Amino acid sequence: MFARDIMTSPVFIVAPDATVAHARNLMVRHKISRMPVIDGGNLVGILTKKDIAYRLRKGEPAWRRRPLDRIPVGALMTEYPVVVQPDTGVRNIARIFVNNAISSVPVLDEGVIAGIVTKTDLMRSALVRDIRIAVKDLMEDLPVVNHNHSLNHVIRMMRERNDKVLVTADEGTPAGIITETNLAFFEDDPKIAGIIGKDVTIRRREPAEGTRGPMLMAVSSVTAGDVMTSPVITISPQETIPEAIALMENHRVNSLVVMENGTISGILKQDDIIKEVAK
Repeated sequence: MFARDIMTSPVFIVAPDATVAHARNLMVRHKISRMPVIDGGNLVGILTKKDIAYRLRKGEPAWRRRPLDRIPVGALMTEYPVVVQPDTGVRNIARIFVNNAISSVPVLDEGVIAGIVTKTDLMRSALVRDIRIAVKDLMEDLPVVNHNHSLNHVIRMMRERNDKVLVTADEGTPAGIITETNLAFFEDDPKIAGIIGKDVTIRRREPAEGTRGPMLMAVSSVTAGDVMTSPVITISPQETIPEAIALMENHRVNSLVVMENGTISGILKQDDIIKEVAK
C-alpha cells in the first residue's frame, strides 16, 4: 500500500495570515486536528492541535497566550513540514512518523498538495490489521496527574514526555485523559489565557480515617479536571491488537488505558502500534 491508497483528500488548508481562532474553528467543524498552511499556492507550514495547545506552556512569551483571535497561524505553525509523495510506501511513512516524532505528513504531487496521511489513516492499512500480538506486548507506562493538578503542571508534564496524561481521582482510580486536543479545543480559552498561573484556595476533604490534616489547599483556577476527557476507555493486557483497534474505532479514541484486576498497568496508543509497523 502507498500514500495515495490511504491519504485523506481533499485537504482543508489555511493561510499563514489567518487567525488561529479561525483555524481552530475549522478543525472543530470538520473534526480534524491539523491543517496545511498554504501561501501563494506553496506549502509553507502545518498547524496542529499540538501547536495550539503548547502555546499555553509556562515560559512561553506572553503574546503566545493571547486569545486565539489575536494570533496569526504563521506564528504558531511548524514551518516546512516533512512531506511524502503519492507512491511512498506505508511502512516508510510509519518510519517517518516514528523517526521525526510527528503524526501526519502532507502528500505532494509535483509540488501540489494532494492529500494528507495521519496516524488514523495508517491505522486503516493492511500492515496494521495484520498485527496479531497482545496488548501487553506493545503497551507502555503513562504519566499520571491528580484531577486537582494545575494546568501549568499538566502542560509541563505533557511537553517533557511528549505524551498525553492520565488523570486520577483522589482514590487513584482513572478519572479522565488529557491530550493536546483537550488543550487546543478547550472551550473557555479566554479563561486559560487570562487566569493561567493564578491560584485560588479551596477546602480539602478530610481524610477517611478521621485524622485531621491541612484543611486548605491551593490549586490552579484551571485544573486537570477542567480539561480532561471522561470516561476513560480501558482494555485488558491479554486482549489482542486487532481487538484494541476495534475498541479505539468504536469509541473514536487513539489510546486505551490498560487495566488488570482494577490496577492501572499502562497505556496502548496508536503510536505504539505504528512503531510496530515501522520495524
